[in-house]
Amino acid sequence: MRPYRPRVSRFWWLRRRSYLLFVLRELSSVFVAWFVVYLLLLVDAVYQGPDPYRRFLEWSGRPWVLVLNMVALAFVLLHAITWFNLAPKAMVLRMQGRRVPARLVAAAHFAAWGVASGVVAWIVLGGL
Repeated sequence: MRPYRPRVSRFWWLRRRSYLLFVLRELSSVFVAWFVVYLLLLVDAVYQGPDPYRRFLEWSGRPWVLVLNMVALAFVLLHAITWFNLAPKAMVLRMQGRRVPARLVAAAHFAAWGVASGVVAWIVLGGL
């Protein structure tokens, strides 16, 4: 006699929002890896000199690379937001013997992200 194995749809993760976010967050890791590879290619092109850097910029301007980077940006933002929302579950902070509220922990992470983004934007846009 064979054991009973109920059939599970390949799209089981579409049934609940929490499952969908979980799968999308896991998928976002691929796009985080793409951004790392893209940044390493950029650094290598800059290191190689003006001609390789120009070729990299031309390659980066192709429509499919632009679309890939826009999709990757959306997934990286999803990854960061879900990660910061999970932080209070991973970090239990106590001050004066009382647990710091989860919203405050998440808000601190988002604030630090905002400050770091502002500093990077200021540098990139010519603040230094």
